[in-house]
Amino acid sequence: MKHGRLRFLLGALLPALVLHVLFVLSPYAQAFYLSLTDWTGVAGEAHFVGAGNYARLGGDSLFLDAVRNNAVMLVVIPLVTIGLGLFLASMLHLGGRDGRRGIAGSRVYQIVYFFPQLLSLVIVAVLWQFIYNPNNGLLNGALRAVGLGSAARSWLAEPSLALPAVMAVLVWSSVGFYMVLFSAAIDSIPKELFEAALLDGAGGWATFRNVTLPLVRDTVQVAFVYLGIVALDGFAVVQVMTVGPGGPDGATEVIGLSLYRSAFIYGKFGYASAMGVALFFATLTLAVLALRAGRKERVELA
Repeated sequence: MKHGRLRFLLGALLPALVLHVLFVLSPYAQAFYLSLTDWTGVAGEAHFVGAGNYARLGGDSLFLDAVRNNAVMLVVIPLVTIGLGLFLASMLHLGGRDGRRGIAGSRVYQIVYFFPQLLSLVIVAVLWQFIYNPNNGLLNGALRAVGLGSAARSWLAEPSLALPAVMAVLVWSSVGFYMVLFSAAIDSIPKELFEAALLDGAGGWATFRNVTLPLVRDTVQVAFVYLGIVALDGFAVVQVMTVGPGGPDGATEVIGLSLYRSAFIYGKFGYASAMGVALFFATLTLAVLALRAGRKERVELA
């Protein structure tokens, strides 16, 4: 610092800024440029086509199916995962008989619920592919074992069931992490507030609605943004679990899968870049709207 504060700050920040521009901003700029070309991925020359690739997106039925499926996932996955995560975290911390401590064995349950986070998403998809197997899968086997064989289905082969089956896997693989995240947020709430609510005669739901939820609102907001990004992706699970281009009749087609197929199978890197840019702005818009909508007055503790 003896040589000047500005020189110190520049010396500390400039290397990180250069690396960020080189490895983050530069690829983004290249993707934006390629989305305006017809580059095939192997040709040395790319011809400028302007907004032609973006115009094609509006007439691509498979891409529109992907947008529809991602929109459904964007609504279902964050709501279900956050709801289950909050419920489990509340039960593990405040679900006891006196309402001041968690249910018996709560620490064991935390480990069990968090276990899916120890597995990569590809392994999770492979495991659930076996579970959904219509012939000897665990799910249909369990249904037949309890006398509900008529409910057995080809879960990943029926258009009406394929997308819900995929979303169930994404929720199952994510809920443990967000349960731990919400548990940490609940731990930071002073116990005196819960005790005061109990003394005032508030039940479990009233305590959750008026004490727990307002004080973990910021954590829920962050969770929604991250889960929204997961819902706008879904590539790995769909690629591993479903067959054909996006499952039966495009029932599980997602934008990431359309992008991958356009680039690496059909050699349309320019068109795939346009999909990537569209997905980028969709994700950015989601994050901005979620953060702006989450702006509420913070609860100040005296």
